[in-house]
Amino acid sequence: MTDASATNANATNANLPVAGMTDDDLLAIARGAGTPAFVFDAAVFRARLRAVRGILGPDIELAYSIKANPFLIGAAEAEGLRLEVCSPGELAACEAWRVPAGRVIYSGVCKREADVREALAYGAGVFTAESPRQLELVARAAAAAGMTVPVLLRLSAGSQFGMSREDLLAIVDRRAALAGVRLVGIHYFVGTQRAKLKHQRRELEKLVALLDELEAEHGWRPERLEYGPGLAVPLFADEDFSDTLAPARELAPALWEVAGRVDLTVEMGRFLATECGVYLASVVDDKTDRGTRYVLVDGGINHLVYYGQTMAMKVPLVTNLTAAVRGADSAAPAATETPASTGAPAEMTALTVTETPEVELCGSLCTTADVLVRSLPLTDPQVGDVLAFRNAGAYSVTEGIGLFLSRDLPAIVIRRGPGDWEVVRRSRPTWPINVPEAFASPPRPPVPAGFLHPRGHPRPIPSKM
Repeated sequence: MTDASATNANATNANLPVAGMTDDDLLAIARGAGTPAFVFDAAVFRARLRAVRGILGPDIELAYSIKANPFLIGAAEAEGLRLEVCSPGELAACEAWRVPAGRVIYSGVCKREADVREALAYGAGVFTAESPRQLELVARAAAAAGMTVPVLLRLSAGSQFGMSREDLLAIVDRRAALAGVRLVGIHYFVGTQRAKLKHQRRELEKLVALLDELEAEHGWRPERLEYGPGLAVPLFADEDFSDTLAPARELAPALWEVAGRVDLTVEMGRFLATECGVYLASVVDDKTDRGTRYVLVDGGINHLVYYGQTMAMKVPLVTNLTAAVRGADSAAPAATETPASTGAPAEMTALTVTETPEVELCGSLCTTADVLVRSLPLTDPQVGDVLAFRNAGAYSVTEGIGLFLSRDLPAIVIRRGPGDWEVVRRSRPTWPINVPEAFASPPRPPVPAGFLHPRGHPRPIPSKM
């Protein structure tokens, strides 16, 4: 068995805290809420925010990129974070949560005039401009509303996001002629899961040099810098979970140095949200063909997405919650228990375990691509067992191909503490989105148990489409 498999086997066998929740907690939620479902532990998320804030110190603001998980908006807002919004829908979500408008950073490409007007009416605290044209759009809409709004100029890192250095300098040079906007700073973000911190340190040095150049050669000193370091967080069984806050701790001195020169906001999403989430799915079939044992669950890749997973070859941390109840794990070795939110060992690192049979874990979609794990050591899987997929708190809940094959969306559960959880979104059918609107209302009536005849079509089928 490989080290990764051994680690995962240990994760499968031990009744350890999963993102603050024990196997028993998760199994109780699965029985109450049904599967498939995402469970997000708000207490663990908030503890993670506080831990990161403690590392960064009082002179650095922290912003939560809500694209990582919009169901955590309320928890982030309760901690007083700024919220980075990248679409009209995300802005609407903040309004629904009644987030104080001044905390909203309205970012994102492809802003339309109606989107900008909505953000102006809401009172978004600051806008970003991804291009000269977008800056003109914000300026025009703000001026028409009799407003002057603060704007961050986003500097490109060599992608479709942000503007070139040349465009940025040209805008700064004509800032006095701009109506409706006030340039307040620079926005810079490259990408996610960036494990080599030398790149972030180099970026910060270049950004400080740019601040100095803007002041010395263009007569403008930016008031603030919004920077996304894209810190990496472990996801798979062969990665190191011993201190998941280490990247923030190691980069902090470089961030402190920048914060001494300009008001600094650090934006994070995946790094904050990953550990608080668990995806629950139930085994619905188990079969063997040509030496491969296939275990199928009621979820799949339409719900669960791990960044960096390729052809299902990487092994996430998966626990068979039901096997422990059957007593199948009574002889399993113990492993270190420490809360994920503190950055101490969130999962297990001991590698000396008993051999566990491997299965190919598949989802419910009618496509050969729906393989969650190609080779997974899984304890005693049986139909009806509930599996817990760890580190599913970021992106997966909205990033999957949820409409494919018209499978239902999973339930969403927010856990606030032991025995305190709530289904905040029930499992939701997607088929009404995949048919003409006239067909989707009213909804299909349920089929009664023991029905004797086909129910037939609830409405006539048109002869032509």
